[in-house]
Amino acid sequence: MDLSLQKLTQAVSLRQQISALEQRLSTLFGGSTTSTARGRRGGGRRSGGRRRMSAATRAKLAAAARARWAKRKGTTATAAPAAKGPRRRRGLTAAGRRKLSESMKARWAARRKAGGGATKAAPKKKRGLTAAGRRKLSEAMKARWAARRKAAGKK
Repeated sequence: MDLSLQKLTQAVSLRQQISALEQRLSTLFGGSTTSTARGRRGGGRRSGGRRRMSAATRAKLAAAARARWAKRKGTTATAAPAAKGPRRRRGLTAAGRRKLSESMKARWAARRKAGGGATKAAPKKKRGLTAAGRRKLSEAMKARWAARRKAAGKK
């Protein structure tokens, strides 16, 4: 196999062009493209996707985080959090609902007494065409259509 200096420089140039094109492609699609040259240089790391963690490692990390939180709070980390019952939904009590209902009824009654209920102004009535205007418009449109039919017939 004859490897001259010219062939080597040409190969290096092609490799640079390929890597530049791969870089453009990865920026275009927002991810990394995989290539054989990059895979070999990367030291056997797989590209793309999420790294998987074993359950044991996750448990260790969670225990360390709990210990940090406990240290910050000033409690011991060994005590596991107490199992809580189902969370009570916070809502209105019957008395609160009744009080709210009465206040709203009073507000509505006051509004009705003050000004007839509706606060918005009545919408303006649209102005329509008069009979004469409608007739004039109709005649103009008929004349336009007749001119179009006449022009289409000449073609």
